[in-house]
Amino acid sequence: MKRHIILLISLLLLVSDFANAQATRWKRTRYELVGGIGLSTFVGELGGRNSGHGHFLADYDFTSQRVMAQAGMRYKILNPLAVKGQLSYAWLSGSDAKTDEVFRRDRNLSFRTNLWELGVQLEYSIIPEPINYRSRRRRKFTWRSLLDINTYVFAGVSAFYYNPKAKDDGEDGTGKWVALRKLGTEGQGLMEGRKKYKRIAMAFPFGVGFKYPLSRELGIGLEFAPRYTTTDYIDDVSKSYVDNKWLASKNPQAARMADRSIKTDDESDPLPNVRYAPGEQRGESKFNDFYMFTVVSVSYKLKTGRNGLPKF
Repeated sequence: MKRHIILLISLLLLVSDFANAQATRWKRTRYELVGGIGLSTFVGELGGRNSGHGHFLADYDFTSQRVMAQAGMRYKILNPLAVKGQLSYAWLSGSDAKTDEVFRRDRNLSFRTNLWELGVQLEYSIIPEPINYRSRRRRKFTWRSLLDINTYVFAGVSAFYYNPKAKDDGEDGTGKWVALRKLGTEGQGLMEGRKKYKRIAMAFPFGVGFKYPLSRELGIGLEFAPRYTTTDYIDDVSKSYVDNKWLASKNPQAARMADRSIKTDDESDPLPNVRYAPGEQRGESKFNDFYMFTVVSVSYKLKTGRNGLPKF
């Protein structure tokens, strides 16, 4: 009888140890290198959809998409919970010439900027990734393997640098790209109440991601990540026009870049042969700018050493 009791207790301990080992197996590869490329999209005052007024996704413009890339590291706090730090580089652009919306088209402004972003995001897996891979070989795709797609939602915070520029086709026709912030196209730094905007701002990424394991270490992923920002000047447009003659007396180039509206002789045009008057709307200051990343990524799991740090 005693032998049976001892055997049963031993068996229960073995099962408990095995279950505990399986439950904590994810800790062996809790560090993950991540790199990806994709598309960046700007959503702000310039460009946008062809009719009506909208904001955020309602004003999404596919023609403004540009290339971006990012690299970072993911760390699992718990099996379904991870934190990821990453550095991103992207191009953003917008142009009124690419929309048929009448007032934006006649305003005729455009910009481009390179953008550096450093951020961190917290990820929660709605569908956790499997941890019981038995082979290092490439996994064959089957419809049943779709159940292995790790699906997660995330939110975070980041800081980014930007510097909007536009092409100056001015009097000499040089067509050079000029930085707009220093010009003060809306009177920033030149008149009371309009300070120069900073070239570093905060963003708040959020979205959804998917990750599919190719092997024990390697995986591919897709992430859709909009970013709400703390600035309305990514495109150098936010408030109203200032007196163009006054601005020209300060800097002729600033006046050229501030009002590039199209002039026509067509009486049916809503804005024929008219420069915008001081105080007329140039941008929409009620809403800050957005930008979005759509990223295809590759991830590689690192083994965790006895000291708890990743082994490269």
